[in-house]
Amino acid sequence: MQPKQYQPLAGKPMVLHTLAAFDSVARLHTRLLVVAPGDDTLGVPPAGVTVQACGGASRAHSVFNGLDALRRMGADPLDWVLVHDAARCLLTPDQVNALMDACWEDPVGGLLALPLPDTLKSSADGRVAATVDRSDKWLAQTPQMFRLGALHSAMALYLDRDFAGVTDESSAMEMAGHHPLLVRGSAQNFKVTYPEDFSLAEAVIRSRT
Repeated sequence: MQPKQYQPLAGKPMVLHTLAAFDSVARLHTRLLVVAPGDDTLGVPPAGVTVQACGGASRAHSVFNGLDALRRMGADPLDWVLVHDAARCLLTPDQVNALMDACWEDPVGGLLALPLPDTLKSSADGRVAATVDRSDKWLAQTPQMFRLGALHSAMALYLDRDFAGVTDESSAMEMAGHHPLLVRGSAQNFKVTYPEDFSLAEAVIRSRT
C-alpha cells in the first residue's frame, strides 16, 4: 500500500498538488520536502524542490528534522518558515500569501485556521455529556508560519519526551509561552484522511481546472 501522499489524484500524486500551491509564491526562497529515509517514490522532484530523507517516527519528529536540515542548508534563525502537511493538497497560493501577509510583521507568527462551524459535544461512555461553547474554538490548519529559530527551540524542549503534546507547530509555540496568530483559512483546505476524502479532493481539483 502506497503512503497516502503518493496516492493519485486527478492524474498525479497528491504531494505534487500540494507542492504546486507553493510554486507561484514568489516570496518563498526554499521549498523543502521531508520524506522517510529510503523513500524514493517521487523520483525526480519538481524544479525548485529540495528533498531531504530525514523523516522521523512522527509528524513532530519529521518537522524537527526538517528544521535541522534547513539550518544545515544555511537558513538563519530569524528566517520565516512555513510548515505544511502534504495531505492538505487543496491549498491555494492565495491562502499562502494571506498567511504570509498577516504574519510578516507579527512578533510570533501564526497559522491558517477556521472558526468551528458545528455544534461541539463532549462525551462520556459513548453518550453526550455536554454541549461545549464553540464561540472561541478554531480548527487548526496548515501552513503554520514561525521564525525558524523560535520554532526549533520550542520543539527542542520536548525532544527528550518524544514530542508528547506537540500535535502541530503552533502547539509547540504555545507550550513555550507564545500566542500564535489565527488567520482565517478555507474549508477546502482540509486534510485528506478518510477514503471518501479522496473523491472529494479530486472533485475540487477538477472543478478548478
